[in-house]
Amino acid sequence: MTRPKHGGPKRLSDVLGELFAVRGFGRLRALKELEDAWNAAVGEPGCRQTRLGEVRRGVLNVTVAHPTLLEELVAFQKPTLLAALRRDAPGTLIHDIRFRVGPIDPPGSASGSRPGPGSTARGSKRRSDRDGR
Repeated sequence: MTRPKHGGPKRLSDVLGELFAVRGFGRLRALKELEDAWNAAVGEPGCRQTRLGEVRRGVLNVTVAHPTLLEELVAFQKPTLLAALRRDAPGTLIHDIRFRVGPIDPPGSASGSRPGPGSTARGSKRRSDRDGR
């Protein structure tokens, strides 16, 4: 039976590196870096109307609030955004951005707090329900 080699104490940097890799801290830091870079590149009105998705095979998926913003980002800002992300978020390899229109939840809102289909903004019954139709 062979004995494991314990050649002495490990360096703290090696132990912390292994811990970060196992716990996924490096990935979380890279996502935060990417989010900060996106918010800086797109600016204040745009960052509230977009939501970053995942990066797959170097393609960043971004959900936007409405088609007009999607067209503006694709037609006019995409090359600038790519350059800014590559510069400010070097921990994530991005070679393209794919935009799609979808719901954007404001920060701090619960997904269940929105009125469902058929309800009105004031929460009152629909006319057909009130009138018995």
